[in-house]
Amino acid sequence: MAPAKSANDIRDIKPPIAIPNGWEWLWWTLGALAVLAIFLFAWRLWKKHHTQISVEPSIPAHVRAKQKLEEALALISQPKEFCILVSDTIRFYLEERFQFRAPERTTEEFLRELAGTKLLLPDQKESLGGFLASCDLVKFAKYEPGENELLALHGSALRLIEETEPQPISNLKPEISDAETPSAVEPEEIANQKRKN
Repeated sequence: MAPAKSANDIRDIKPPIAIPNGWEWLWWTLGALAVLAIFLFAWRLWKKHHTQISVEPSIPAHVRAKQKLEEALALISQPKEFCILVSDTIRFYLEERFQFRAPERTTEEFLRELAGTKLLLPDQKESLGGFLASCDLVKFAKYEPGENELLALHGSALRLIEETEPQPISNLKPEISDAETPSAVEPEEIANQKRKN
């Protein structure tokens, strides 16, 4: 029995004991600072890029609309595509220029709501109604207008933009003395002044 008892007295080897290193906290601190520095660098880079994008001057609505109308002339041999581009250009122009929701509405809804505003003069509203009705005939009723009709539609769209584009302040102010102050100019008055010129 003695030999069996001695076999039970032998124990396994104990695993090594980690001796604390006095520098371990320093490595953890340096690692955290490095991650923080990378994060701050990335954030500043993103912020700089984001600021540069927002500083770029935007193209005024009337300039962008005129550019689109110029592009539409390349499609004059394709009446449907031409009319879609020209009518969409006018709708987006009116939305951007006057904050008037136009693109998602039907022509009837759009004209009905426009009639209740003072954004355009009565004859401009009437001209716009005829313009949109002509475009709708081509887009939905498969009407095939000639090139002269398409050019007239283009001219009507261009005329509306030119009549409603913002005027430089110097063109709107009458000659006044130092004692007088200029009054605010309403959009309807701007269009009337432009038509007189």
